[in-house]
Amino acid sequence: METDTATERSKLAQAAASEHLTPDDRIALLRTMLLMRGVEARAMVLYRQGKVPGSFYDGFGQEAVSVGAAFAMAAEDRLCVLHRDLGAHLVRGVPVERVFAQYMGREGGVTRGRDGNVHFGDKDLGCVGMVSMLPDMMLVATGMAMAFKLRGERRCAITWFGDGSTSRGDFHEAMNWAGVQRLPVVFVLENNQFAYSTPIEQQFAVEPSKRAAAYGFPGVPVDGNDVEAMFEAVRVARERALAGGGPTLIEAKTMRMHGHAAHDDMRYVPKELLEQWRRRDPIDRQVARVRELGVDVEALRALVDEEVEAGVEAALAMPMPDPATAREGVFAEVAEPLGDGLAPWSGFGPDREDDR
Repeated sequence: METDTATERSKLAQAAASEHLTPDDRIALLRTMLLMRGVEARAMVLYRQGKVPGSFYDGFGQEAVSVGAAFAMAAEDRLCVLHRDLGAHLVRGVPVERVFAQYMGREGGVTRGRDGNVHFGDKDLGCVGMVSMLPDMMLVATGMAMAFKLRGERRCAITWFGDGSTSRGDFHEAMNWAGVQRLPVVFVLENNQFAYSTPIEQQFAVEPSKRAAAYGFPGVPVDGNDVEAMFEAVRVARERALAGGGPTLIEAKTMRMHGHAAHDDMRYVPKELLEQWRRRDPIDRQVARVRELGVDVEALRALVDEEVEAGVEAALAMPMPDPATAREGVFAEVAEPLGDGLAPWSGFGPDREDDR
């Protein structure tokens, strides 16, 4: 659990956030977290009913990390979203029915049934589809930030990843290149205490946020269960990046309250640890703040529940994709010859004369 110093830092961050959030913003943060939790809870039921293929991953208890961070980004920025960050998609405006359709492989899903249930991104809304091999999205975000810098654009990229990612080489490659080039990118480490079943004390000898210093930029620990503190940390990091100050690593301290995926009973997690974090639920924390604004939270919950159920019904009414159209929207179409009259590569097969 976080120290008294970290707790005090979180209080200061939340106080600063209040200066940049209107009452409507604070309500929107709560509504989006409620929506994320409602959608994922309903999707888990659909999974157990056999309507969601493959497995299912959720971010129960981590809603503040994606919602608060995405809320701090501008429309022109790009979000590299991972599997526990549905809140970022919702902040950007992906309709609930499209999310459910995506989970169930329907034609109306974000990928029109052409990719797995959590592998999606709507480029028109600035969300980049996830890469399964974590933390490869760090490299994608770094590359996008490099493009922004080369083109002289005032834009920023952000990505999320788990604590287990910090032990992989791609984490260090992205951090190093972003630091050397002083790129406009924000790295959000979701420190949710377990890399699948490996606890954090067996993963690293120092706090992950301290690793940023080796690459020449700040590492900021934040209470990841405080949506307003998350907003403020990312807002500051984004402004720093756009001013030429380079990247920031934000370590969001949170907890994965469900298993790694739907098949995982997480018996390796001590019950007392779960109970400690349950008392710090990010939604409960924001509910208390919003109630102080005079908002009827139960009415808000009812509206969210209605939106979730309407989204499920709409998605269930959508058809499955036609197998004959499986290649549509998957591969780039090259309309012109590729230099010196060369035709685009069309793959190998028995009809190619040069297949030897």
